[in-house]
Amino acid sequence: MRLIIGDDVFPARWAPCSPQSRAAFQALAREAVQMVHARWSGEACWTPLGVRALDLAVENPTSTPLAGQVLLYPGGVSETEILIPYGPTRFACVAGPLVGAHLVTLEGDLERLAELGRRALWEGAQTVRWD
Repeated sequence: MRLIIGDDVFPARWAPCSPQSRAAFQALAREAVQMVHARWSGEACWTPLGVRALDLAVENPTSTPLAGQVLLYPGGVSETEILIPYGPTRFACVAGPLVGAHLVTLEGDLERLAELGRRALWEGAQTVRWD
């Protein structure tokens, strides 16, 4: 698996997770989407996936992922989303703290990931695709 942001490619590996969480992530991440800056979470971007709530337990729960530790939030307090941290992050929304499932860890040039995160902050949405 890999995350593609523009011309940049980040290899990824699965974190320990259930087959249901993995299948949900793969289904949600099938199409190219827009990654925007996560204004409530620090140095992170997110891909909003709408208000549909997934019937999933949050495995490997965290609200403070490291750079490259991709989270799936199955919905509830906030909309369903994929969070892509590129630096210090405390996962949250306007309603308060959130906990997401750490499903994927990005590898490769995480400094480049940070540059792309800052680009999303200052220049707007970036197209991302999981392959």
